[in-house]
This record gives sequence, C-alpha cells and structure tokens, in this order.
Amino acid sequence: MNRKTLVLPAVAGLLTPVLAACGGSDSGSKGGDAIVVGTTDRFTATSDAPAPLDPAYAYDVGPWNILRQTQQTLMAQPKGDGTPVPEAAEDCHFTDSGSERYSCTLRDGLTFANGDEITAADVKYSIERALRINADTGVAGLLNTIDTVETQGDRNVIFHLKTADATFPYKLSTPVASIVDPKDYPKDKLREGFDVSGSGPYTFQADVKDNAIVSATFTKNPSYKGNVEVNNNKVVMRSYDTAEAMGDAIDKGDIDVMTRTMSPALIQKLDAGSDKNADLVDMPGMEIRYLAFNTGAPTVKSKAVRQAIAQIIDRGELVSKVYGTQAEPLYSLVPASITGHSNSFFNKYGDPSTAKAKALLTKAGITTPVQLTLHYTTDHYGSATKQEFEILQKQLNNSGLFDITIKGHPWAQFRPAELKGQFDAFGMGWFPDFPDADNFLAPFLDKDNVLKSPYTNAAIQRSLIPQSRREADRANAANSLTEIQDTVAEDVPVLPLWQGKQYVAARDDITGVSYALNSTSMLQLWELGRGVSG
Repeated sequence: MNRKTLVLPAVAGLLTPVLAACGGSDSGSKGGDAIVVGTTDRFTATSDAPAPLDPAYAYDVGPWNILRQTQQTLMAQPKGDGTPVPEAAEDCHFTDSGSERYSCTLRDGLTFANGDEITAADVKYSIERALRINADTGVAGLLNTIDTVETQGDRNVIFHLKTADATFPYKLSTPVASIVDPKDYPKDKLREGFDVSGSGPYTFQADVKDNAIVSATFTKNPSYKGNVEVNNNKVVMRSYDTAEAMGDAIDKGDIDVMTRTMSPALIQKLDAGSDKNADLVDMPGMEIRYLAFNTGAPTVKSKAVRQAIAQIIDRGELVSKVYGTQAEPLYSLVPASITGHSNSFFNKYGDPSTAKAKALLTKAGITTPVQLTLHYTTDHYGSATKQEFEILQKQLNNSGLFDITIKGHPWAQFRPAELKGQFDAFGMGWFPDFPDADNFLAPFLDKDNVLKSPYTNAAIQRSLIPQSRREADRANAANSLTEIQDTVAEDVPVLPLWQGKQYVAARDDITGVSYALNSTSMLQLWELGRGVSG
C-alpha cells in the first residue's frame, strides 16, 4: 500500500492549493470498464424530505456531489481551487467597482442532455425558482444578496445585488444555482424522488430500493460543453451501510475508489498496508464539526450554560482519542487554513477549566448539575461520532456541573427534528460550499440560518457580514471576520470542536485520484480514469 499526502499551501486571499502525486487527469483511460466508487453517504426520500436531489432543496455534501456531476452552474470551482472559473458561462464579471452588478454570458450552443437549448431565461428561471421555493434546508440563503435577475437576449444574464458581495462568484458555483430545465422542475414546488436532469458532465440513473439509492450510474454526457475534461465513460457509485463494509469491498476489488466516510480504524488499516493493491491519499480538508445550541430552549437559553460547556470541553483529548492525526482541535468556526481565521475560543477560554466553568454558572445563578441531552446522528458523519459524543459526555459529567445524556438518531430522522427545534443541543458537521471565511460564518449567523437557530446578533447581520463582503481582497476583511468570530466565542450559539483531513483510497490502476476531491470535499468523478495496474 502506498500512502500519499498532498500539501495545499495557502496564500493571501483565498486558499489556492497546488496538487501533485498519484497521477493526473491527463493520464487516465477514457474507455474501459465503469469505475466503481464506494460511499457511506445515504440518499433517502422521506415524507419530511421527499426531494433530496432537487437543487432548490439539497444542502448536504452527498446530494451536492450528485448534482455537481449532472447539472451545470454558471461558474465552477477549479480542480486546484482558487477563484471560480466559467462553466456554463463563457464569461462572468462584476460590471461595477462596488461588487453589486454581476454579468454572465452563456456558452454558445449550450443544451440540456435531452437536447433542449439553454438560454438566459432558463438561468433566470432556475435562480428565481430556488429563491421562491425557499426550502427549509436554508440553501436559498446562498442567493440572498440577489435583488433581481435580468436577461438580455438569449445568452446574457445580469444579477443586480441588494448589497456588495465579493463572494457572489463562488455562490454561483454552488448547486443551488444549477441551471434546470423548466420542463422537469416545476416553478413553485420541488421535484420529488431521485430523478436528476441537466447539462453537466454526466447523465444520472439511480437504482432505488425502499426509498433509498442503492447505487447510481453516471454516464458521460456527449452534449456537455463546459470547463472540465471527462476522463471516463461511466462511473457507478455504490452506497454502503458502514465503513467496514465499504473497506471489505475495496479489499475484494468490488469497488475501485473509496470516498467518504472512512472510519478512523479503516484509515489506520489502509495506512498500515493491509491492502497491497490500494493507495490511500490524504489531503488537508475544510470539514469541521461543532456543537449547536437551540438558544431559545430553557436548558441552554442562559449564555452562562453554553459558556461553561465551552470552558470544560477538552478538544485535544477528544481528537487524540477518537481521530488521532486525522483531525486537529478547532477554536473557531473558520478553519485555520482559511484567510480570516482567528482562535477566538482559545483566546477567550484558554485551557479547559472546571473552576472557571463553575464560576460562570454560579455568577449566573444556575443550579448544578445542569441536565442536558446531546443529540448526534448515527449514520451521517461516520461510526466514530458515537465515541466522540461519549467522550464529550464524560468530560462534562466529570466536572460535576453537568448531567449529560447522549442520544443517537439516523440522519433521515435527525435533520428534520433539528430543523423543527426538537433538540436543545446537537452535533453537526460542515463541509463548506466554497473556500472563504464567509461560508463558515454567514450560514449559521445570518438571517434564515441553516440551523433554524433563534440566535440573532444585529451587529453581525446588519454590519459585519455586509462589511466583510465588500472586500474583494479577502485579507482586507480580516477585522470584520475576527469581530464576528469573537462574538461567537462570547455568545456560544455554536461550539467548534475540530477540523479534519479528507481521504480517498483507490485501487492502483485508477488515475486522477489526487483530484477526485477538492478541498471543500467536492467530488470530481470526471478526473478518474483507468490506467495500468502495477
């Protein structure tokens, strides 16, 4: 087994990694058998979430990875990250110095996979549809700086923004901005089930059992016109119930590539060389984990309770016991690799201290031990989540200040319950929509936040977020971003825990693995090819 580490250096402004090792997209075969990719992501349709793959609804890394292969956006994040590049558009740019008017010109001859022509009217329809539906997942919040969408002829689209937004090109690269066919996606309601159509690099066919995708086939779209080169003809994605089952599949050669979520034990096993025919590639990632609080719930309504939890939690112990070198402690919502990061929680709370936590609760008149249930999902972020919450429970209970119960739920039940405010405290993960500090702050703190949290801060929403978005050079937004992070550390509506690496394992005849994921965990199936084993 060969282990390869990709180092992604950051420079001023946005993260601009340079990738190397383990083959490249120009070395793979464009023919051959279908490449089979394993995942533990679960794709289910329920009464609470009947349209998991509609771009106006989907707001999770798994469904987004399907949409990115099958639908086009005006802009796209390049495989080496950095600033967005035109995808369905041939050109996009701000037409004013204030970052309030953004113009795009579509590629000539662009069509949906069914042959229907794509026009500027389809772009306008798609964006306005997502805003009109305004799904409870909060994904439409990515487009909330749009005031109006104007078309000029069949190929020109102009976005008039409510306020300056230097991050807007990134937002047009996210699946909520996908261009959809009005024939397939109703104007005022979601497209239920697992059908997906668009103009992306692949067409899509799902094999469904008991309202869940068992496997999915991505077939190269011959009419695709965009920025990427497709290095295979077909990819099959298979969903596994556990990381262990997925690991067995790559051992046996049933799958060629293994993506998220690999358990810490599986990663260690691969790293030890148990499979001589597979490579493990690790690279810096921007995935974060955090605790979130329903600040309107009686148990955690007092800021002192949330601050006491922040004062007790030992991130170093948590990471070392559960994830080892696969993660590192995080003291802000913004990962350390992102411009604008500040260690705000460490600056405020320092090392874990039961004495300081007790003083906080005593001053606020809080009776101890505080009884609280921490909720987590059993099947969305990997099998290690349970162990993580057992350690959090032990740390808090050992202080004598808390009486913590933990409770796990399948994701299909967990997410709807969380959105309905049924949990006082719960664990979540975040895979960024784009590599900018704004996307680690605004989704949780702006209006219509993705957690449906009752927490609001007028200074953050009305001043600091808009102020930070005015800066095209993101380093110039550092003061506003730091103030936001310091406010979060003071109020603790969310409590960051750790940020993790990301991993891909592949059989040794698969090329392009280095680019199979970008730093935001975006899956890029088109980079994979089949070479020669050995």
